[in-house]
Amino acid sequence: MISLDILTIGSLVRDAEGNITEADSTSTLIRADGLNIVVDTSSKERKPHMKTAFKQLMVLPKDVDIVVLTHTHSDHIGNNDMFPKAEFLVHSGEKGNIKGARVIDSEEEEIAKGIRLVHTPGHTHGSMSVFVDADRKYAIAGDAIPLKENVQKMVPPGLNYDAKLALESLKKIIDYADMVVPGHDYPFMTDR
Repeated sequence: MISLDILTIGSLVRDAEGNITEADSTSTLIRADGLNIVVDTSSKERKPHMKTAFKQLMVLPKDVDIVVLTHTHSDHIGNNDMFPKAEFLVHSGEKGNIKGARVIDSEEEEIAKGIRLVHTPGHTHGSMSVFVDADRKYAIAGDAIPLKENVQKMVPPGLNYDAKLALESLKKIIDYADMVVPGHDYPFMTDR
């Protein structure tokens, strides 16, 4: 059985001109086949939220086996130090140097039964999402889908290196998922 729990909900704060002034990513815990997998570690400011969530879930950060980084922007890797025993996974297209991380160099890779890493570039070259086949199909999208609004308006993330590719990745995620866990917003059901 696979279970998903949100450790902290991400957010984006913008100023009057629409510039991002604060960004904290969502962090998710997946438990499957005896593994504890964290997807993104959020920003340093969210560490208290994450510690509380771990206590409530009765999981210790030292018992996390794998940390998947959807990409290496600072608001997604701020609490990497919480997981001293975990294997970190990052896509080869990422420019950030995560010491000791295992580099994923494929379009798709299964890391546990029912859990796949899927390359979803556009926001960054190495953005990847986590597709989970559990009681429904979940996509933990990172910033391939930062906000529910991106899906409602069918627009790529505002911060991207290739808007067309980012929109293709967004559509790939929506075509798969019943529920999306976006990078900076509450989880939401798709219209599939």
